[in-house]
Amino acid sequence: MSEIESILKERRLFKPRPEFSKTAHIPSFAAYEKIYRDSVKNPEKFWAAQATTLLQWDKPWKKVLKWDPPFAQWFLGGKLNASVNCVDRHLANGRRNKAAILWEGEPGETRTMTYAQLHRDVCRLANALKSRGVKKGDRVCVYMPLVPELAVALLACARIGATHSVVFGGFSAQSLVDRINDQKASLVITADGGYRRGSIINLKAAVDEALPKCPTVHSVIVYQRTKQDIPMKKGRDVWWHEIVETQAATCKPESVDSEHPLFILYTSGSTGKPKGIQHSTGGYLLGATYTSKYVFDLKDDDVYWCTADVGWVTGHTYVVYG
Repeated sequence: MSEIESILKERRLFKPRPEFSKTAHIPSFAAYEKIYRDSVKNPEKFWAAQATTLLQWDKPWKKVLKWDPPFAQWFLGGKLNASVNCVDRHLANGRRNKAAILWEGEPGETRTMTYAQLHRDVCRLANALKSRGVKKGDRVCVYMPLVPELAVALLACARIGATHSVVFGGFSAQSLVDRINDQKASLVITADGGYRRGSIINLKAAVDEALPKCPTVHSVIVYQRTKQDIPMKKGRDVWWHEIVETQAATCKPESVDSEHPLFILYTSGSTGKPKGIQHSTGGYLLGATYTSKYVFDLKDDDVYWCTADVGWVTGHTYVVYG
């Protein structure tokens, strides 16, 4: 057979309802085509305008794009902070008491966290990380269940300029070893356990098994989720609730370069050694913000449902299930 014939061709066109188009950020296909033409005609001008409008910068950039295939650098010389863009700037624009997270846990408990509460918790954990010696440029491995504190952990890392890497809570101890050693993480944030399909996943046990093979890790912060008995290694392990309760509710954000590593995301490793993809701060934030606003057409009164998300840069409410 010389050719593969595709039978999955979709030619139907579904037009939006007029009342939807009337309030949409992109109200018509013609409007979309104009945006597309502008982005193709002069990409640097287009994305510079989006970055100016959608993000809060501490220092303007000197050059929009440095393109040396396959490497791209965006907004060179510009400085900003991801935590500020996701949380702080919403405190002064009427969203302070707006729900940032609506959470439902697998056993059925529910919680609501406002932007003000999110800011407080992020700052306290950021200060806790600094008290354990974490500084700008350090790497932090996050191995947690799907709880609001997962988002707090990522934003706290971003606040102090530490690069985070999330490891799926269902992965093994060896998966932790591979990823921790590759990024040379100095601290791990985990939990005693997590719920998945009615069972408890023993997260701390996997961390304890992994760390003898991870010489760069000096500290472990443990969030209490399942309240099961677990061993705590003196000098290395500390309970989340105990270390944050003594911390200040404010933490000055670290202004980082646009190309500063925000996070590292690893492949599953099913075809060999896991490969880490590094995402920088400015370019990633703009991509996430633009997508949220125009692709999802999110507005201030919308609620966005997801299984796990940390995209509050646009100031919406997120429903998280875990």
